[in-house]
Amino acid sequence: MKYPKEYLDEIKTRLKVSTVISKYVALKKRGKEYVGLSPFKNEKTPSFTVNDEKEFYHCFATSEHGNIFDFVMKTQNFKFGEAVKHLAQLAGMQPYMFSKQDEEREKKWKEYLSIYNQYVDFYHSELLKNEAYSSARDYLKNRSLGKEEVKKFKIGYIEKNPNFFDKLKDQFSKQTLVESGLFYLDEKKKIYIERFRGRLIFPINNISGQPIAIGGRIIEKSDYLAKYINSPETVFFKKGSNLYNLDLARKLSNKLDHIYLVEGYMDVVGLSKNGIENVVANLGTSLTDKQILTLNQFFDDIIICFDGDESGYKAALRAAENSIKELKPEKQISFLFLPDKEDPDSYVNKKGKNNFIDFTKQSKLSIHQFIFIHYKKQTENNPSSMAIFEKKLRAIANTIKDDLIKKYVLEYFLEKIAELTPHFNQNNKKFYVKKTKSLDSTKKYFNESKSITGVELKEFSLLYLVLNNLSLYQKNIHLIENIKLFTEVNKQILDATILKLKSGEQITIEDLNLDKQLLEKINKFAPIKHILKNKPNNDNQVIELLDDISKDLFNYDLELRIQELESKFSKDMSETTFNELKELKNERKIN
Repeated sequence: MKYPKEYLDEIKTRLKVSTVISKYVALKKRGKEYVGLSPFKNEKTPSFTVNDEKEFYHCFATSEHGNIFDFVMKTQNFKFGEAVKHLAQLAGMQPYMFSKQDEEREKKWKEYLSIYNQYVDFYHSELLKNEAYSSARDYLKNRSLGKEEVKKFKIGYIEKNPNFFDKLKDQFSKQTLVESGLFYLDEKKKIYIERFRGRLIFPINNISGQPIAIGGRIIEKSDYLAKYINSPETVFFKKGSNLYNLDLARKLSNKLDHIYLVEGYMDVVGLSKNGIENVVANLGTSLTDKQILTLNQFFDDIIICFDGDESGYKAALRAAENSIKELKPEKQISFLFLPDKEDPDSYVNKKGKNNFIDFTKQSKLSIHQFIFIHYKKQTENNPSSMAIFEKKLRAIANTIKDDLIKKYVLEYFLEKIAELTPHFNQNNKKFYVKKTKSLDSTKKYFNESKSITGVELKEFSLLYLVLNNLSLYQKNIHLIENIKLFTEVNKQILDATILKLKSGEQITIEDLNLDKQLLEKINKFAPIKHILKNKPNNDNQVIELLDDISKDLFNYDLELRIQELESKFSKDMSETTFNELKELKNERKIN
């Protein structure tokens, strides 16, 4: 029995080709592609390429070519069903449970897709060619959109009295046509009506570029019609699981690490026309977990840029509170607020691409900054209001799923609150507020920290623990002498420190003669300092934290060794290498 196409598409949405293949082949970035030694042939010069944008791999040595399913089947000797199960598990999805209804569902999917393809193609063609549609073309012209944008996004227009239902009723049942969401029955008149009549239509595609829904924009002023409407949810379309233009924008993930999330279809089209193509739009609903997780598969920084008015700000706040729980290491969610009464489309048309990019760099706020600033504005300078303020921020931080990110966001909130906390002045009996650090300094800190890798941060934390607890680790030298560091300068610091500690003499940080800049960098960026701030003298806690960090570094080393052996095994296919690899993977399971 066939797997539903949308299930397979979901796997491909969640997994980059390079992500899957890098588990079996050591890959190096080269331009838009990744290269490595062929898993299909013993070779010394890399001839194997992976392209995330086009979603395929190609081996020039053997002519092997395909997608992630093909790769797993060929390299692991899996049947197709086994490959699907394996990749679904890797993507964090439940295995698909076939039922008697699957065949019927597959039939309905083919009908659904056919209806949408015919619908989109017809009205797109009409907009381009039909002279009666001049008002729609004039509207687009006034919005600075020409034929190129219409073709790229396959924009169409539906007249006020269309009859496309009649064109389809001989091919499909009336029930099927209604279930598509494109038509509905007027109970009074007993006629079938097109939902998007009198509107420009924007096809909403799935990850594979197939139309599964429609967004419609009215072009005439109306007091009783909504400006935008979307297809109702169907069996094959869920608003919270899809994003407009994701099928095109995701192909840019090899070149760009960020994606703009905007409110409307016209914003996407307008930005794209001005050369900003890494942009998607949500579909008239609040931002969902699923949409964040999908975007994070392709991009490291999601920049949410809604309209510069009150409703846009409120939508941004909802998005921030809903999405902060999905924050992950090395992933960012940022917010960009445009001037009042501007939307991304109008702003970029007035100012141009370069100005929009510069504005982004200068003005975007990370999600925790935005949330803090918003609730600070709602807070009065008195103990009761500050208590409510802190309680709210603690509650928001506690929604974050990743424990490490949760710690640091909470610490950021508490540090900022501490800067604002009123202190009672005994001399004049008045409240005063501590001077806050400038936003510029906060931004500088985050910009600097972005260049530091995750393993460096772990190493900084370990060095911070050791350097600030020298006497403790002199007594327990066995805890640190076998820890492996990966950054050369950090390794040198640890080795020099261990050597001094082994001398048996009582030493201080000054005795180590460390470079002042290096020491400042450790003290500034070591994440562990936030955890220790309130309990600096708890030896047991310090030892436990060191144990946690050393385990993380060990596991990092383990993964590196596994990758090296996987690469070696792909070349020599020896039993010795295989057994070594097997032992390391068993060790990974234990740890």
